Amino acid sequence: MTDTAQQEKPGLYERLKAATGHPLAEPILALICFLEAMIVPVFPEVMLAPMILADRRRAWRLATICTVSSVVGGVFGYAIGYFLFDTIGKAIVEFYGAGVGFEQLRENFIANGPFMIMVGAVTPIPYKIITITSGVAGIDIWTFILYGFIGRGLRFFVPCGLFYFFGPVASTFIEKHKKWAGWVMLAAVIGGFAAAPLLFPKHGTEVTDQVIERTTGTDIIPGSMAPVQSE
Repeated sequence: MTDTAQQEKPGLYERLKAATGHPLAEPILALICFLEAMIVPVFPEVMLAPMILADRRRAWRLATICTVSSVVGGVFGYAIGYFLFDTIGKAIVEFYGAGVGFEQLRENFIANGPFMIMVGAVTPIPYKIITITSGVAGIDIWTFILYGFIGRGLRFFVPCGLFYFFGPVASTFIEKHKKWAGWVMLAAVIGGFAAAPLLFPKHGTEVTDQVIERTTGTDIIPGSMAPVQSE
């Protein structure tokens, strides 16, 4: 094989970009968003970004597809927590490192459901933990759907808007660094698996126990809470 043939071989980013034109690209993106809200640790942006850079005119349609698919997947995640936590949900929660101290997490959802849903829907915290815990906590389903739409809408419409308005600049930059662009996207997928457990602090450390004790008024370690002085 000649050097010219090797140079013309498409890189990872070029293959990803070419795949965005496939007739099944949008259904696959919808499926990824659906599964991401329920079980799969992957960032939809890995596929979403090249699709918008290839044709930024469909940015808003793709944002809508991602939002709706994610919310629908979230409802299934809610159902797993509500109906199937002991058989399926518990294993998923433990996989993401949130199994220890899950009861405290559930109580936080009962006390601050809408806030917790919003935070989980917008931030990189694995959304499936939010959806499953919402089901376990028995959050009102319509409240869950409403705040899911708001949070997931922000999660997808904001970056899609940025890609829409700054897409040409980003595309030019990526074209100059094709070799690294694809690997960065692949690393984001792998990072979704590796970093997920790190997003949930392990219960049982001194700092964690002190925070929970002060928040809930429960003496986790006997004698560890300072006495309250009356004024």
